[in-house]
Formats: sequence, structure tokens, C-alpha cells
Amino acid sequence: MTLFSILKKTALILSLAFIPAPCMSQENKPYKSPKLVVGIVVDQMRYDYITRFYNRFGEGGFKRMIKEGYNFKNSHFNYVPTFTGPGHASIFTGTTPQNHGIMSNDWYDRLSKKVVYCVGDSLVKPVGSDSPFEKMSPRRLKTTTITDQNRLHTQMKGKTIGIGIKDRGAILPAGHTANGAYWFRGKDEGKWITSTYYRNELPGWVKRFNNSDQAASYLKVWNTLYDINTYTESGSDQNAFEKGFKGKKAVTFPYDLAKLKDQNGGFDIIKSSGYGNSLTADFAIAAIDGEQLGADDITDFLTVSFSSTDAVGHKFGVNSKEIQDTYLRLDQDLERFFKALDTKVGKGQYTVFLTSDHGAIHVPSYLKTLNIPSGYFNRYQLKSKINDFIKERFKADGLIENMSINQLFFNYKALRKHNIDRKELEDALLDYVILNEHIHKVYTRSQMESAQYTSGIGALLQNGFNQKYSGDVFFILNPSTISHSSSTAFKGSTHGSGMAYDTHVPLLFYGHGIKQGSTTLKTYITDIVPTISALLGIAFPNGATGDVLPFVLD
Repeated sequence: MTLFSILKKTALILSLAFIPAPCMSQENKPYKSPKLVVGIVVDQMRYDYITRFYNRFGEGGFKRMIKEGYNFKNSHFNYVPTFTGPGHASIFTGTTPQNHGIMSNDWYDRLSKKVVYCVGDSLVKPVGSDSPFEKMSPRRLKTTTITDQNRLHTQMKGKTIGIGIKDRGAILPAGHTANGAYWFRGKDEGKWITSTYYRNELPGWVKRFNNSDQAASYLKVWNTLYDINTYTESGSDQNAFEKGFKGKKAVTFPYDLAKLKDQNGGFDIIKSSGYGNSLTADFAIAAIDGEQLGADDITDFLTVSFSSTDAVGHKFGVNSKEIQDTYLRLDQDLERFFKALDTKVGKGQYTVFLTSDHGAIHVPSYLKTLNIPSGYFNRYQLKSKINDFIKERFKADGLIENMSINQLFFNYKALRKHNIDRKELEDALLDYVILNEHIHKVYTRSQMESAQYTSGIGALLQNGFNQKYSGDVFFILNPSTISHSSSTAFKGSTHGSGMAYDTHVPLLFYGHGIKQGSTTLKTYITDIVPTISALLGIAFPNGATGDVLPFVLD
């Protein structure tokens, strides 16, 4: 047990020492479960969006959760890389890529010698779309989720429905045993779809929603919800740090989505606007009725991933008017979603947790204007230099099989052919790569397999290290430095590092069985599902490594 774990457990014990034991009664039984658990993931939500926009939020969305629920102000991801796929997987499995196997959104699979997608599955077919690019399932996820455990505990009577504009945001939280997972197919379709992993035909309520043309109703002008001059919590609308949409020269409000859609992926443009979350909320509310979620005393699960925050962040950056407007609109969407839950399930009959799959970095070119150290790293240049170095040092070609997600994958067959020791190549590359001006630290597979890191970036890297799937040399970029394919400045925000701007995310609990309060105690994303499992009285997911946060439970 690490020193931090000891201190954390001591703090928990002390926090509980002064709580009187409750009087046991029929109305205060352990494990009196809610009718519905709702797990919400807001894609690319930094913690400071809560504080930065707090005064602009209404009373029924984020503020309702904070004032009536429990607010964790110091919650972090405890691994790298911080991407959408591993983020959603880690939240709902209670463990890290080391165990659940979702290494990134895409990663190099050294067994098949090809890049694989986290939810890609050639064995299934799309349902609701004819696109060959929608063959998706959770088969690459190696452990169970809390949604799986609830299904097992209730003898498969408790339902699970996963929803997200992104396929991975719908599929990974819903787990292996879900009754359904639905994601949005944009392009020229504008429909919510699934795959044959779950069913062979869309249910009636999904067909009705798709036929309602609700998606098409959002192909309209996106302007600020309030007077743009009151958006003082953001930078200027006109600046040099945003990408915007194709077909519109000025990256400023308003945006005519109907006019711009043909140059921006058709219905996909909705995903990159403040309306994408509204469409997701519409569909989630329809799912409550369509699937009769929370209609009896057997606990159901609804997972909802609001993904447009990520798309807007990537295009416009964390300091943009667009990102502020997107969060103000999301706050309104949460309010009507909670009101729907109050009406359809019953206030006090459901439990909600809300978090994010990762944070985001300020645009490095913007930071440079403020004299804050930042930069852009060209991975292709480094790859070329590494190949030259290896050829000169080891007199051999083809020793590096792949370079991706800041990892170097060795070609073991080539190493054997040239009689090169793996550790010798690791050490040589460590000494060479660390000399790059944009690289902060370098680690090797041998270090990941033999050392036990208990803190710092080494621990984060180790929690993301999967012995079977990970590479052989790992490099960490300098703070506020991002990987970019060219020397030109990258516009918009991104994520993926182990720095605080990517690991620090909101964590809010609300509703049935949840106390009111807040803490600044450092907690981890892997603590969420052990806590909800304890609330429900069900087994933890089979790979869970997080801790129960007892002070949040009533």
C-alpha cells in the first residue's frame, strides 16, 4: 500500500468517525436501490468549466447537482493516455487500460499487425444504416462494467441502455450485456443506429424518433444563447486560434448550419455545434419512455455521453465563445433532462453521476502570446530521425514496427534476425529520444515491467501500460505541448496527456442515496463504480481497482 493510499484511507476513516450510526428501519435498509442509475459523461470537460461558467448556469442543471448532491473538486484520471475510448471504459469498469485493455481510441495491435479501433468489430453489421463504417461492439473491452454487474445481479432483469453521439461513448459504458447501445450516424442520414451485436432491428421508439426529423430541426443558425457581449468568461470571438467550419471564412458567431452542412459532413455538423448535446438529450428522454426505464423496483441503467463538447473544443478551443455557449446550452439540456427524470421516474427515485472522459489543453499558440511555455511536436520528424539513428547505430532497418500514441513498437522478428537485444535497443532509444526539445521524459517496457511507480507521470504511464498490447518505448511531451503533424500552429484544443489540464475533471453525484456536500480530497475516476456498486449492493466489476468513497453515500 502506498503512502497516498494510507493517507486517503485515514482521511476517509476520520470523515466517518463523527457520523452517527443510522437507525435501521424498513425505510432505511442497506442497498435500497434506486429505480434508475444515470451515468453521464461530458466529453472533454475540464473541471474549471464548472467554476468559470458557474454564475451563468441556471438552477436546474449543474447547480442542482452541486447544491443538492456531492461535488468532488479534485477528481483525476490516474493513467495516460487521456482519450475518449479509455476514458469511458475506465469510468464504467473502475479500472485503467492496464486491465480493461482499451488502450486509446485507435491503437496498433502488435498481434494482428494493424491499427484497430476501440469498438470496431468486423463480425457485426450496422442496424439502421447501410454504412460499412458502423460495425461496432464492445468486444475489445476485456473486463466487465458496472452495467454488466447490475445485469448479472438482477438476473438480467435490470435494463441497460447506452446513448452517445459517438459510438464509443455509447458502447463502452453500456458494457457487454446491454439491452441496447445507440449512436448517431451523421453524413447524409441523420439517424440513431446500433449494430447486430445488440439486435437485428431498431426498436419502434428509435424508428419513431428517427422518422420525426428531430435531427434535421437542428440544421439551423447557431448563435449565442445570450448577448455575446455578456460572455466575459471567454476570450474574443475573433482570434487566430480557432479552426471553425469549412465554408465560413470568419470564425465568429453566428453559424448557419444548414448553409454550411454540405461542406462539413452533412448531419455531422450538428455534432460540432451547441445543438449536438440537445439532440442527445432529446434521444435520452425518448429512451426513458421507449424502454420503460425506472418503471419498477429493479434497478435499470441509462448511460449518456454528451460528445459535442469535445467536438466544439477541438474546433474552437477551451477559451472560445463557442465552448462557453455550448456549456450554457448543455446546462439547459441537463435541466430539462432532470425534469423528465423527475416526472417519468420520480424525484428521489434515481441516482445520477456526472463526470468527463478527459480534460483539454489551452491552445499552445495562444499560450505563447502570454509567454507561457508551450509548443508543437512533429511526430513524423522524430520518427524519421529515429530510423536514421537506428540505421547508423545498429546497422539495420525495420526495427521499429509502429510509432503511435507516443509509443514505439519494436519489430521483434527483425530484432531476432539481426541478433539485437531488446533492452539494448530500449536503452539506446531512451538516451536518444530524451534529447528532443519537446520531450519531457522517456520510459521503457523493461521499466514498466520491473519497477513499481507509486506517483508522478511514471505511475500514470504504468496504469495505462498493458503488457500484451503496449509498446516498448514511451515518451512524455513537455507541459502544454501537443503532437501535431506539421510545423504550422494547431488550432483548437486537444488532450491525451497526464498533465492536470487533461486529468482534472468534474465528478458530481446526485439523487437517491447521495449526501449533500463537497470535498477537495484527491479522488480518481476509478472510484466511481465501486461507490455506485456499494450503493446498489452489487459485485464490483471484475477488474475494478478503485476505492469506495463512503462519505458520499447516505
